[in-house]
Amino acid sequence: MPTVEQEDSRQLHRELRALRVDRTRHINRIKGLLASYGIRMVVGRDFLDQLETERLWDGRPVPLGLKRRLRREYERLQLVAGQIEEVVAERAHALKTSSSSDVKKVRQLLHLRGIGINSSWLYLMELFSWREFRNRREVGALAGLTPTPFQSGDGAWERGISKAGNRYIRSIAIEIAWDWLRYQPHSKLSRWYQERFGHGSPRLRRIGIVALARKLLIELWRYLETGVIPEGAILKA
Repeated sequence: MPTVEQEDSRQLHRELRALRVDRTRHINRIKGLLASYGIRMVVGRDFLDQLETERLWDGRPVPLGLKRRLRREYERLQLVAGQIEEVVAERAHALKTSSSSDVKKVRQLLHLRGIGINSSWLYLMELFSWREFRNRREVGALAGLTPTPFQSGDGAWERGISKAGNRYIRSIAIEIAWDWLRYQPHSKLSRWYQERFGHGSPRLRRIGIVALARKLLIELWRYLETGVIPEGAILKA
């Protein structure tokens, strides 16, 4: 189990994730309310000004009740957007000034092309900062990226990944795997994926990306533990 301090270090990125979800909900709610009256608008900085001049399909102005509700919804959206900026600034400040071993490893991950601040911070604070792994199987299991074979009589087949691990790590691992193919096309892992899954169907490529995510997660764990760069990977300039 993580300590109180280790659990507390998870709050920053979890709050940021929740705030971004709230921002999307507010935007979708505004667009949904407008769509019910046949109006399409971009929810930008000048949204309230545009709302004053917007008209319905028959030329009438936006009803007063809807306008008031949209104004309050937009104010809540602005509040969430401001809080997102505060959390991002807090994380950026910690990345520049903190001398903790966890933040140092975040910087280490950021040296790799295709790894950004969101993924590197989440990897460290959710997984690598508080847990000691003895082998690659433990890394894949905690992320929920291990296969679940099933055998009955003479038949044997796979039932997909277990999904029993950390859901934050599992989702970001698959995102990083797609980015790895784009920004590290000449690495050993990318070549392995292209040879085995690159020419297959969309379903086969989605299955392959999960396998790549697991392999990449293990390689990043080794990189943090030993400093050995994944074979063929390129560092940022």
